[in-house]
Amino acid sequence: MTTVDLNSDMGESFGVYKMGDDAAMLKIVSTANVACGFHAGDPLIMYETVATAKANGVAIGAHPSFRDLWGFGRRPIHGERPDDVMKEVIYQIGALQGIASAAGHRVTHVKTHGSLGNLAEGDEGLAMAVARATKAVDAGLILMVTPGNQLERAGERLGLRMVREVYADRTYDDNGYLTSRKLPGAVIHDAKAATARVIQMVQTRTITAVSGKKLLVNIDTICVHGDNPAAVDMARAIRAGLEAAGVTVSPFAQTIN
Repeated sequence: MTTVDLNSDMGESFGVYKMGDDAAMLKIVSTANVACGFHAGDPLIMYETVATAKANGVAIGAHPSFRDLWGFGRRPIHGERPDDVMKEVIYQIGALQGIASAAGHRVTHVKTHGSLGNLAEGDEGLAMAVARATKAVDAGLILMVTPGNQLERAGERLGLRMVREVYADRTYDDNGYLTSRKLPGAVIHDAKAATARVIQMVQTRTITAVSGKKLLVNIDTICVHGDNPAAVDMARAIRAGLEAAGVTVSPFAQTIN
């Protein structure tokens, strides 16, 4: 692999509350996933994030979630009807598309946030709701998925273009799922360790689970969480490490078929 995308979740401030250093991250990453107001973000934050991304040549996508500002979209919400989730995801994608159009940019993809994404990985109904919402808004949108789960299968069933994502700053279990943030060591804060891990992932196309098990995966994009206090230093180290290893960092929207 000679080209890979580096993405981060952004626009996650809200009103006077600041989350992450988006201005710095947008000078490093190639793709930004922009919060759409349900777990974080508001119209002003969304516009600023999109405009700054455009100025830095960074691609943007919608980052929809459950309606959970209080819990930052990370609280599991059970019992939601898939049809209702589909409509809420449509609403969020459309909101970002309007902002992007006004800022002279365009939305290229959809990536679920937090508990919506975690639950959709194993729940066929929720996975299909997200995939159907994406296709309903624009069949040309790319769906970002983690390899081997229900969301990937839903995208395949609907004929959506997809990119496979791995995380630089999170650990995995033997089934390829992210380990719970409640577990010690689930979030990686050391930039040097994360960089070595990412280079190994890209070069071998494998994820090493916490047990040591190697999982074969297709890797199109690597995520560094923007709300991690070490995010900017980590993203900068990862990009430098990839480029030193001969890997080009570029938005997947420019290369995916």
